[in-house]
Amino acid sequence: MTCLPQNGAQKKLGLVIDLDICVGCHACAVNCKEWNTGGHSAPLTDMDPYGADPNGVWFNRIHSFEVVDDDNDSRTVHFPKSCLHCDDAPCVTVCPTGASYKREEDGIVLVDADKCIGCKLCSWACAYGAREYDEDAGIMKKCTLCVDRIYNENLPEASRVPACVATCPAGARSFGDLGDPNSDVSKLVSEREGFDLMAELDYKPTNKYLPPRPKQNENTVSDKPVSLAPVETEKAGLLARWADKVLSL
Repeated sequence: MTCLPQNGAQKKLGLVIDLDICVGCHACAVNCKEWNTGGHSAPLTDMDPYGADPNGVWFNRIHSFEVVDDDNDSRTVHFPKSCLHCDDAPCVTVCPTGASYKREEDGIVLVDADKCIGCKLCSWACAYGAREYDEDAGIMKKCTLCVDRIYNENLPEASRVPACVATCPAGARSFGDLGDPNSDVSKLVSEREGFDLMAELDYKPTNKYLPPRPKQNENTVSDKPVSLAPVETEKAGLLARWADKVLSL
């Protein structure tokens, strides 16, 4: 089996996704597909894309949910999901060939296509459903944080971010070093009470989510975000109970 970096990754590149302002436009997914189908893990194969049963490799997927509170007031929450580049990544330690590995220099989890035998053990181990099996190539693929873009010195420095971040029209996605408590993304997570997806599993995902703020009207004005942390008490709010239920499926 494959080992994680012994000293851990001091630099932890990752994403911060703001659920309060994501509009579910899928621009991040489309631009991710466009960039990566010619990038590090190319191609992102599509099977029968215009047929009755289309299937294909998408590193970034957006799920939309309608949430109704106790007052029968509803809201739509769009939930983008891709590889979270976990510190304790079970997809890495379960790999029998060393194809799935975590980089010590920046914490990014990648797949070596030359070593992958398509056994799918990593996809079974991933609790987030972030692995994508390429049926045409017979190997597993996943989000690379656009590693061939963020280190590309031929691009302007402002463009050296993942394709999903560069294209988000609402500014719902941020990229940076979450291992540095003084980085902009770390400060954003602290200010908005960002949370880990399914934190109870203790995989320590690098990517963080910022919870939706409560609705405001003429009688309620609050900047305090709605907590979407894993539910452990009966006092948890509606959105917390919803998130725990949906993400545990």
